[in-house]
Amino acid sequence: MQGNERPASGAVLDEPTAADMEALFERLKNWDRWGDGDERAALNHQTAEHRAAAAALVVDGAVVSLGRDLPLQPSAETPFPAHHHMLAAGDAISHTGIPGYEACGDYVGTQVHGLGITHIDALSHMFVHGLMFGGRPGTEVRSDGAQANTVMTLADGLVGRGVLLDIPRARGVDFLDGAGTIGVADLEQAEADQGVTVGAGDFLVISTGRDARRTDARGNLDPIGAGLAGLHPECLPWLHERSISVLGSDGISDRMPLRTIPGWPFPIHQVGIVAIGLHLIDNLDLGPIAAACAERGRWSFLLAVNPLRIPGGTGCPVNPVAVL
Repeated sequence: MQGNERPASGAVLDEPTAADMEALFERLKNWDRWGDGDERAALNHQTAEHRAAAAALVVDGAVVSLGRDLPLQPSAETPFPAHHHMLAAGDAISHTGIPGYEACGDYVGTQVHGLGITHIDALSHMFVHGLMFGGRPGTEVRSDGAQANTVMTLADGLVGRGVLLDIPRARGVDFLDGAGTIGVADLEQAEADQGVTVGAGDFLVISTGRDARRTDARGNLDPIGAGLAGLHPECLPWLHERSISVLGSDGISDRMPLRTIPGWPFPIHQVGIVAIGLHLIDNLDLGPIAAACAERGRWSFLLAVNPLRIPGGTGCPVNPVAVL
């Protein structure tokens, strides 16, 4: 390979060593970039002007959810599903003891992280050598919740320009298989094919075709055994250079099964969250938005993500909504 030439889209990429990952982590570290104590991290790339420009992308006002249904039954993707049960149902609508007040009520509880629930990772979710973003010690995440880098950083919600890069479309396939690795060439090929450029402040959303793959497998998709496609670590400097604010995927951005780099099983999470300061959104349902974008020939849109306000939370289930 000569000079700055990059591997072609879909090419087999060499795995970095642990030393390579250590060097990459140090090179991409944003810990002092926005001042001592900063917890917004890569969200600082987004400005009020960026949000106003994103609002101007709305043309026909179509609304598309990027979230999956909250899973209530165990599966290979969600072995510990959400809990939903009725506190009072139609057989006890007068349980309140208040004459005329007939009502029912629900309880919902869920694990936040994992391979099946659409959720956003706060910067307190991941650690490298015992430290989270900003060099704060992992001991600041206590049994009563995180004391820094919590999901409350997102308490006012996230609104900005979402950009979808459809990697299977760029490769001319329906979905990437479980060994699928996405490189920089794939990202740039998708940009070129779709006529869009990822820029500062953007919420970058990457499709691997996971839901089409699940349909092909008749619903039996085991991300542990069959794997999930994800980004190669060579994409990390590209994400850093493009100054994106948030990274999302229909997988977890990292490839499954785990990489064999000693100490770096989830390099996109480890470097992306801990060094760069990216909030990651995992397990999106991107089929509907990909279809809507393809129909319109537009691959950027207004995207709103509104996590629950959970003091001490290291993440939160979310329902991202695109407006086209």
